[in-house]
Amino acid sequence: MTAKDTGVRHLTDAVLVRADGAVDEESLAYVREKVSAALGRPGLPEAVGEVRVVRASAHHVERPWWAGADLQVGEDLVVVHVREATVRELADRLHDKLRARVERAAHREERTRRAAVPPPWRGGPGR
Repeated sequence: MTAKDTGVRHLTDAVLVRADGAVDEESLAYVREKVSAALGRPGLPEAVGEVRVVRASAHHVERPWWAGADLQVGEDLVVVHVREATVRELADRLHDKLRARVERAAHREERTRRAAVPPPWRGGPGR
C-alpha cells in the first residue's frame, strides 16, 4: 500500500496533508497549495503537524467539506477547523484562518516585549 492509496500527501517534510472520503487529486492539490502559501511565508517558524480534508458521503449535507489542521508552530499549538460547501471555499477559508493564527502565534512574544513598559530602574515611568 502506497501513500497514494491511503490518501496521505506530504506538504513538506514536517506538514502532512491527509484526505479521507471522496476527495479527488485536483481538490487535494488546491488545498495543499493554499496550506503551503499560508505556512511557507518568510519569517515564520517551521510548522509541524497534520492537515486533514474530509468530504462527507451523504448527499443531503449542506456543507460536506471539512478540514482540520493541528500544527505546532514554534512553541505554539495552532488548531483550525473549517466546514464549507465547496472545496475552493474550504481551501480559501482554511488559508485565511491558518495565516491569521500562525501570524498571531509567531509574533505573540514580539508584541509582548515591545508593548511592555520598562521598569523604573531601567528608565521607565516613576523615575
